[in-house]
Amino acid sequence: MATQKKLIKVHPTDNVAVALVDLTAGEVIDFEGQSITVESDVKMKHKIAMVPFNVGDRIIMYGVLVGKASARIEKGGLLSTANVKHESDKVTGKTETIGWNAPNVDKWKDRTWQGYHREDGQVGTENVWLFFPLVFCENRNIEILKDIFEKELMKPKENDYQLLLRSLVKSETGGAGNQEASNDANLFNNIEVKFITHQGGCGGIRQDSHSLAKLLAGYVNNPNVAGATVLSLGCQNLQISIFKEALDAINPNSKKPVLIYDQQSIGTIETMLSSVVKDTFEAIKKANEIKREPAPLSKLRIGLECGGSDGFSGISANPTLGVLSDHLVALGGTTILSEFPELCGVEQELVNRCIDDKDGKRFLDLMKWYEKTVVDAGSGFDMNPSPGNIKDGLITDAMKSAGAAKKGGTSPITGVYDYGEYINEPGFTLLCTPGNDVECTTAMVGSGANMVLFTTGLGTPTGNPIAPVVKISSNTQLANKMSDIIDIDTGGIITGEKSIDEMADEMLEFIIDVASGNIKTKAAILNQNDFIPWKRGVSL
Repeated sequence: MATQKKLIKVHPTDNVAVALVDLTAGEVIDFEGQSITVESDVKMKHKIAMVPFNVGDRIIMYGVLVGKASARIEKGGLLSTANVKHESDKVTGKTETIGWNAPNVDKWKDRTWQGYHREDGQVGTENVWLFFPLVFCENRNIEILKDIFEKELMKPKENDYQLLLRSLVKSETGGAGNQEASNDANLFNNIEVKFITHQGGCGGIRQDSHSLAKLLAGYVNNPNVAGATVLSLGCQNLQISIFKEALDAINPNSKKPVLIYDQQSIGTIETMLSSVVKDTFEAIKKANEIKREPAPLSKLRIGLECGGSDGFSGISANPTLGVLSDHLVALGGTTILSEFPELCGVEQELVNRCIDDKDGKRFLDLMKWYEKTVVDAGSGFDMNPSPGNIKDGLITDAMKSAGAAKKGGTSPITGVYDYGEYINEPGFTLLCTPGNDVECTTAMVGSGANMVLFTTGLGTPTGNPIAPVVKISSNTQLANKMSDIIDIDTGGIITGEKSIDEMADEMLEFIIDVASGNIKTKAAILNQNDFIPWKRGVSL
């Protein structure tokens, strides 16, 4: 077993180091040829000064500016919100084109996974029939359909809590005790039914409805979806015609079945739902005939996400995703980096990685627009780190962003997309979304991701209705404490037991199994079907 180091400096030019273990005041550490005396107790994940800082001095981490000293900090001193303020370098445009040495992927080039092939050439990791409303007024009818379709087609097992309550009731009433859940098989074994509800479609500005239409159209076009049943009230802002236009804009030649019902045109709820049940049942029977077949790794389209980040996220889990992203791009696949508030401070590198100068300009324009909306609302990107982030060592937005950006690896940027735009081109791409876990994951899947890799240092149960969400911990303590939500643990990187490259190889093997249906993610087991559209207002 490798010896546990106490400090790590992420980039050669950094003037701060990360504590890999708890440090004690007065402790002397030999690190990179110098002796450092720890000024005060420092918890793991937090940063200490490698040099003394005066007020206004630049603090460098990941090789970029992540803040400035707001008070004197001695060498070996703890960095905190009391002595550091957010600061990042301003970027005006591309200064160079960063080259890329693609990794050797010979060991992966002939690997395949078992996916659902669609007529347009996309391949799904899941085969889902999706129900959703165009307007919140139809949420109740969606819930009715959810109840009857899940009970009759999916045969959901009673969960442990239901069985526990049943045993308590029986013991109280003198019953025979616990009864095992039914093991009846699903009627259809090759398709799932999933349901989305939301609070949009009417009542807001018209732009919100058009934005929602694009998002919902993206879900229908996602390769994980075999077809959809859509409910409309009739009088809402998000008219059926607007939704159809959004579908046509994404994929004008799509032959995917989409069943649409308008309540005000049909009449009674009973008449509408009876038609929905009969028609959708027949459509689901046909969709169930689609079987998994081999697909190259180039057909994987992966969203890269983080949430509940900690001081280790940027040195274990996120860099592992970065290496995996580079491998998939080299194999012809697609990866998506979003969370624009968490790219503050690393804009220059990202602009310089854009193959097309127009993409670099578009990225900066979207970042400036986003930041302006936040400032106009009386806030700022500096307010992005959550209390949990700060508690575990991420004390400025630029520091959080620099670590979050590591998910994107080093490959060239082939495209920059705005929220709701569908990503069809391969390569490493940027998508404008909030950093909010569910809003971001929702958006990436709506832009075509057939799987999401989600890193976390604090723990979050986020999932998605149609795409597997693989949860990756930055530290082993979390993986052990919240084992019910974590799929992969990268904590071995922190302890020195594994390298980032070794973890990336393990992760790629894991996602091939997930994509092929051999492994069910913890989020899927917990039935985490989270869906929150972004209204393009202020959401960090």
